[in-house]
Amino acid sequence: MGTWVEDETAGCDLGDARLNRRLGMMLAALGERPGKSLPTAFQDWANTKAAYRFFANENVSEDKILAGHFAASGLRVQATDGPILVLQDTTEFAFKRAAPEKIGFTKTCLTAGKARRVGTAST
Repeated sequence: MGTWVEDETAGCDLGDARLNRRLGMMLAALGERPGKSLPTAFQDWANTKAAYRFFANENVSEDKILAGHFAASGLRVQATDGPILVLQDTTEFAFKRAAPEKIGFTKTCLTAGKARRVGTAST
């Protein structure tokens, strides 16, 4: 088993090994400084500019970045025999996407008298 970054990005294919490496480096930096701005997380202008170029790259998309996370989440789900808890705070939890099928099965459930949308990652 590798680092958490390697585990989360193993299923990502951005079409270029350099982009895949950059994604790993960016996740590691953001993981060390959660909640910080990109310039603060990346510590210098060169790495900050590289992050902005990464996000502007036409080969990089949300679904390609999340593919690795969804695959890793699926493996974690398959590896457990017990119940799986999906915890969230009281903020809104909605998936509004142009192509919602990319995030997996989504349904509406009734919680505390309110209808809520729930999504799960595809496995």
